[in-house]
Amino acid sequence: MRDHGGNLDQAMASYGAGDWIDLSTGINRRPWPIPDLPAAAWRNLPTKAAQAALVAQAAASWGAAKGVAGLALGGAQAAIQLVPRLRPKGRAAVLGPTYNEHAACLTAEGWQVDAVTDPADLVGADLAIVVNPNNPDGRSFAPEALLALVGRVGLLVVDESFGDVTPDLSLLPHPARGGLLVLRSFGKFYGLAGVRLGFAFGTAEDIATLSRMSGPWPVSGPAIEIGTRALADLAWAEAMRAQLAADATRADALARTAGWRLVGGSDLFRLYDTGDARAAQDRLARHQIWSRIFPWSATLLRLGLPGPEPEWRRLEMALGPKA
Repeated sequence: MRDHGGNLDQAMASYGAGDWIDLSTGINRRPWPIPDLPAAAWRNLPTKAAQAALVAQAAASWGAAKGVAGLALGGAQAAIQLVPRLRPKGRAAVLGPTYNEHAACLTAEGWQVDAVTDPADLVGADLAIVVNPNNPDGRSFAPEALLALVGRVGLLVVDESFGDVTPDLSLLPHPARGGLLVLRSFGKFYGLAGVRLGFAFGTAEDIATLSRMSGPWPVSGPAIEIGTRALADLAWAEAMRAQLAADATRADALARTAGWRLVGGSDLFRLYDTGDARAAQDRLARHQIWSRIFPWSATLLRLGLPGPEPEWRRLEMALGPKA
C-alpha cells in the first residue's frame, strides 16, 4: 500500500480546512532561509556547469570521498524510481519496515521483492535496500556493517535521506566501490521539500547510467541555485543539528504527558507507541496537527517536530491533560 505522510488532503477531507501544522513527515519546519534568486534561475535552462557545481557542493558539504561520482535529481524520490532500472530484474530485498516507495517502485518494474527485518537476510539479493537512519523507527547501522554487505549483494542501495542529523553514519566519506549507491535528500533537513532536490552518489559508471535515464535537465534552475547556496552554509547546518536535537528532547517530554512511549526516531521525527494510533491521530487532528500512522501497526504514530513557538504551543495544548 503506497501510503505516505504529507497527505493533508486526507486531513482536510476528514477534519476540515484551516491552518494545519503538518507533522506527518520528517521535514524540518525550521527551513533554511531562501534569499532572492537571480532572474536567470527562472528564465534560463540550467547549464551543465551549474548542475556540476551543485553536485560538487553537495559532495563537499557531505564529505564525499574523492572519486565518488554524483548526480542531482528531482528529489530522492526520483532516484528511488530510477534504481529498479539500473540493474536487470531479479530478486530485491528491502530491510524494513521502511519507506514503502522502495518496494513499490521495484515491484512496479517487475522485480521480485522480499521484505526482510534482519540485515543478514539481504545477502544474496540482486539488489538490496537499506534506509540509514531508517524511516520510521530510526534504526541505524554503522558504515562498516553496511560496507561489509558490498559484494555480498548485487547492488546495495543505502538511502540516507535523513542522514544530515547523523553525519557519522554516512557512507559518502568512504571510497566509491562497485555495487554501492547512496541516495541523499535535500528537502528534509533543509526544510524545503517543495524544491524537489535529491542526489545519488556512486561509481562513475552507475551515475552516468542514471544521468542518461534522468535526461538533460533533471532539476530546475531555482533548485540548483537554492541547493548550491544552502549546502554551502555549513554554519547553519551545524546550528540546526543542535536545534533539532533539543527539539526532539522537547517533543519527547510532551509525548510523555500524553502517556506515549518513545520507541524510535531521529532528530527529524519521533516514533511513539500511543496505545491507539487512530485515537492519537484524531486527538492531534482536532487541534489541526496532522501526524502519521501506519497500516501495519495499531499503536505506532510518527510525529515530526514543530518549528516556530506557536506550533509548539498548539502541540502542548493537544497533548495536555485538558486536550
